[in-house]
Amino acid sequence: MQGSPEVQQAVRARLRRIEGQVRGLQRMVDDDAYCIDILTQVSAVTRALQSVAIGLLDQHLDHCVREAISSGGPEADAKIAEASAAIARLVKS
Repeated sequence: MQGSPEVQQAVRARLRRIEGQVRGLQRMVDDDAYCIDILTQVSAVTRALQSVAIGLLDQHLDHCVREAISSGGPEADAKIAEASAAIARLVKS
C-alpha cells in the first residue's frame, strides 16, 4: 500500500476497530443475542469495511493509477483495468 505513513496508520486503526466490532459480533452470537441486533451489527461492520475499501481505492487511484497514467504505455492501461476490476468487485459486494 503506497501512501503516507499517516494514511497507513489510519487504515490500520480503522481495521482494528472493525476487528473489535467482529469480536463483539462473536460475543453476541455466543450470548444468544437477539437476531435483529446481530444483523444490525453485521450491517455496521459491512459499511465500515466498505468505507475502508473506498478509501483504499481512492488512494490507489490517486497514487498508483495517476503515476502510471503520467508514465503512459501499457502499464497505464493495466493499472486502469486493475482499478476498474476492483471497482466492479466493490459494486458486487
